[in-house]
Amino acid sequence: MSSPVADAPAAPAPRRVLITPESRQKPTTVDLLNDWQYLEKATHRLICGWGREVAPWFDKSTIHRHVWDQAECVRRLRERVAQFPGGKPDAPVSSRLEQLANTVLLAPNYNDALDGIYELLLKALVTAYGEYSAQAHPIHDAPTIALLHEINQIKSQEFLWYRDFRRRHPHTTTLAYRTAVEQQIAGCDGFHAPLPLAKDDAGAQPAGARTDFKYAKFSARDVPIRPRYNRDPMRHEVMEYVRVDFPTSVEARRLFWGFGYLMEKNLPDDQLKWIYDGHFMPWEWHHDISRHLWDESRHGDSGYSRLRDFGIDFDDLGFPGYDQSLRVPVLEAGAKADGITLDEAMRNYAKYLDPVRSEHMTRAEIYEAVFMIGLVAEQGHFIVKQEAYGDFKEGKDLESAEMMLFDIIDETAHVQYAHKWLPLLGELCGVDNTNYRERAATIRADVQKRHDDLSAELNNKLSRTPGDRDYDFYCELLERIRRVKPLANATTCPPRSPKPM
Repeated sequence: MSSPVADAPAAPAPRRVLITPESRQKPTTVDLLNDWQYLEKATHRLICGWGREVAPWFDKSTIHRHVWDQAECVRRLRERVAQFPGGKPDAPVSSRLEQLANTVLLAPNYNDALDGIYELLLKALVTAYGEYSAQAHPIHDAPTIALLHEINQIKSQEFLWYRDFRRRHPHTTTLAYRTAVEQQIAGCDGFHAPLPLAKDDAGAQPAGARTDFKYAKFSARDVPIRPRYNRDPMRHEVMEYVRVDFPTSVEARRLFWGFGYLMEKNLPDDQLKWIYDGHFMPWEWHHDISRHLWDESRHGDSGYSRLRDFGIDFDDLGFPGYDQSLRVPVLEAGAKADGITLDEAMRNYAKYLDPVRSEHMTRAEIYEAVFMIGLVAEQGHFIVKQEAYGDFKEGKDLESAEMMLFDIIDETAHVQYAHKWLPLLGELCGVDNTNYRERAATIRADVQKRHDDLSAELNNKLSRTPGDRDYDFYCELLERIRRVKPLANATTCPPRSPKPM
């Protein structure tokens, strides 16, 4: 009877030695780690460049999470490089890597781009990381092997999402594009060894920085962008009632925060542009904005989750863009060209909005976006959020209170990011950052006044007559929430601060 044990052990994999006869104190792995760091940073940028075109709500959530995951991959590699003598995380790498990244970026369409990012590039990187981990000395270079295992876990989750997305949205990659990407990967030796930097090579620039790539002007979506009973595409009638009742009705505030957080799903798609066009900023800024972006995406999920708890969905409130005033004229032009009504164009909005490309943000626009979000929008809402947190706790709706608390924690960090980076942004963007705190306070006061004036105007004209469609629908939404979780303080909660904007 033959033994189930092999007669001789399998030959061990060849050991990868990380020094050469010419080496001093810098192992050969340092240059390879920097090549990998560039490719992970490029993947981060590729996702930002194409991510606005992913439409389904929860796929958006995943794309936004991948931005943060990729930032963490880059962080791990940069920290490991810095641990070696002579290791410089910002050292130049071969421009051949930039050529590869740009080939992936310049896909014929976003489905091809997803294939390039999540199949071709991802698999090549995972293969290289696995080979290195198998061949490097498991004790000498254990920290590198450990971080590669961590990165491969992240990459495996990215691929599992992509595989599921492809099952739901089948697509065959354009052959010429696939061939071009595969040839570029092969030309980089599959990322198994560091690429030498030629004497006349100034080094790779950020992916896309030297291309004519333009991202989508409008973030894609596949749900209604108008409320069920909305008549005017530039208004949101239900939220007008909420605006007026916000200071006096804790139930109106509860409806607002569910919808207000849902609407924050707009911001991370805008922040994809900040990252893509902010390639001139230090990596640490990209890392902070990536976390900010993922936080805002989670806030959108928080609001949507809470509304679903209350039996309210997109058909009821819609998912309009923060840029709705820019979307509507495009839809009006499309309706006119096709001889249809604006309502019909609004229902088929993807046909008109998705193909439109955007000019890139100027440096001054990036500065202003960070300033307005951090020091006006977020700084301006802390009082009303704290009031809502306390009122929802007192009213025994702890889940709504929990939603408020986690947002307050996140947004405190976001305001700190703004203070941290505005001085450098001002310097690099040619913007005067002097007295930026005072400027922010002045803008917040002006926005508050305009809001209060509009609320007073709406209060005088909004119908409160039963039978009016808008008013009835507003009351219906409040009643739906009330049935699921009545507030113990619905009639006793005192007046609070008005909505800031």
